[in-house]
Amino acid sequence: MLILLPPSESKTAPVSGDPVSLDTLSFPELTKDRDHLATTLARVSGQKNALSVLGVGESLAADVARNRELPTAPTAPALSVYSGVLYDALDADSLSGAAHEVAERSLMVISALWGAVRPSDHIPAYRLSMGTDLPRHGKLNTWWKPRLSPVLDRVATDQVIVDCRSAAYAAAWKAPAAETIAVRVEQLNEAGKRSVVSHNAKYTRGLVARFLCEYEAEHGAIETVHAVRDALSKRWSVELTEPTARKAGTLTVVLDPPTV
Repeated sequence: MLILLPPSESKTAPVSGDPVSLDTLSFPELTKDRDHLATTLARVSGQKNALSVLGVGESLAADVARNRELPTAPTAPALSVYSGVLYDALDADSLSGAAHEVAERSLMVISALWGAVRPSDHIPAYRLSMGTDLPRHGKLNTWWKPRLSPVLDRVATDQVIVDCRSAAYAAAWKAPAAETIAVRVEQLNEAGKRSVVSHNAKYTRGLVARFLCEYEAEHGAIETVHAVRDALSKRWSVELTEPTARKAGTLTVVLDPPTV
């Protein structure tokens, strides 16, 4: 099982820890690309127009300035650096030992700066979105796609893929369609009508990732889209649109009406 996550826009900056060692990150085939992009980001972040280039407002000036210190900044495990509602729901630090082992081998974060990282990869905090149009690079999801595809295609072989990414990050690598289901979240209202939700969707995807890690730790390997559906149906109302050879499937989690 491979669970694909987006990074968070917000990050928790480590206060101590060794600087990033690119050679020790997962997927070492990406080392040169990571080094190039980190160097470029540090340079761009020192320019007068850095905020506009990176598509952020004045309130994030300190985050952008921090990009200039990427080579020497303290690092921590990726799941400690990424924060926000999805990672709050995942709450990886509280996983049991067995579930934590599943998370280590199953979770993968698609990153605008690092390409892809595993939970225990030590990274610094940074500010860069996959939708950024970086000078002489273009949109980063387009830039990463030919670099990620040969590496992650090999990783994905013979695995069921649960895709919790947002659209910009999904565009950076197209997971093998026949084995992939994207997690969609809909909310019922009191009248029984459904609507797509945003904040709750992120939180629910974090809960889904956590639940699958815990479920596999207790019940054994999850190896098919039907096994994913059956596992999640133990907790939520779910609907599966099956994948085809050309199009990924969808697993819709239907949330009960909110309580007042």
